[in-house]
Order: sequence, then structure tokens, then C-alpha cells
Amino acid sequence: MSLFKTLAFTTLATALFAGTALAADMITVPTSTPVEMPVYEESGFDWNGFYAGVYGAAQNGATSGTQYGLGIQAGVNAQFDFYLMGAEVAVHGITGDVGETTYGQILGRAGLVVTDDVVVYGAGGYGIDLGAPDESDALLGGGVELAVTDSISVEAQYLHGFPLNGGNAKDQFTVGANFHF
Repeated sequence: MSLFKTLAFTTLATALFAGTALAADMITVPTSTPVEMPVYEESGFDWNGFYAGVYGAAQNGATSGTQYGLGIQAGVNAQFDFYLMGAEVAVHGITGDVGETTYGQILGRAGLVVTDDVVVYGAGGYGIDLGAPDESDALLGGGVELAVTDSISVEAQYLHGFPLNGGNAKDQFTVGANFHF
């Protein structure tokens, strides 16, 4: 039994001694440099993917005068570093002094992501009057889009329509909001 007591006492003493040795090993050394916390940066707005939205339009032509209307749009964007490329389809109904009509357009967009939340882009494409006058236009212009939440952006865009078939040159200004999926 004395061997058992000796072994138990030795084990207990070793365990207690090792525990106190670990606690005594904690040494702090003051330094002159402050401890830097890791910096967390938000990833910014994700411009990649599909979007859909609504907008208000004002369109001015030499023979049609100034027309106002509302429209819907849908598109897709792809962001490569700070470059943005995309395509968009839009339709708006407009009314003015010479009557009502519907105008559709297909646009390609290419631009720069100026900050995480702001895009400046150029746009070009094709527009067609879906109403009574048979008109089609080549569209060229640009715009700016600003992210206001994680999935909503607002935009302002200007397009000039160069007549391809009938009609006259048009200036179009739109302001709208998009929901990004």
C-alpha cells in the first residue's frame, strides 16, 4: 500500500506543480506600438446579375414635340474589376401634343464603377416606335446609376435618337429605379 500512496502523491504533486507552472508562465510585455485591430471593409454594391425597374421619360422630337411617359426595363450586368458591361430592354408609353405612342428600345451598356456605389456608363442601341408612325432610331448616350440599398439603385440617363427609318431625331431623358436580383 505504501507504493500506491507514494505513486498517488507523486501524481497529484506533479499535476499541481504543472498547473501552477503554466499559470506562472504568462508574462506580459508592454510595447510602445498600439495593437491594431483588423480592418473590416464592406464589399460594396454588387452590380453583377439581373435587374428590373420603372422609370419616367421625357422625349423631345422636332415634329412630335415634347412627350412624357412611364416605362419598365429589364437588364443584366457583368462587372470585371471596375469595368461594367450590360444589356437592357425597355418599353415606355408616352403622350404629348401629337398623341400617344409606345416606344421600345434595346441597349448595350459599358461603363466604369467610379466608387462601390456609383456607375457611369455609355449606352447605345436600337429604338422603335411601336405606335402608328413607323419610326426607328439608332440610340446613343449615357447615364449614371447610384446604389441606395443592397438591392435598389436609382439612375438618370440621356439618349439621342438618330433616325433610321422615318421620323426625326429625338432627345430622351429618363429617371428611374431598379431592383437588382
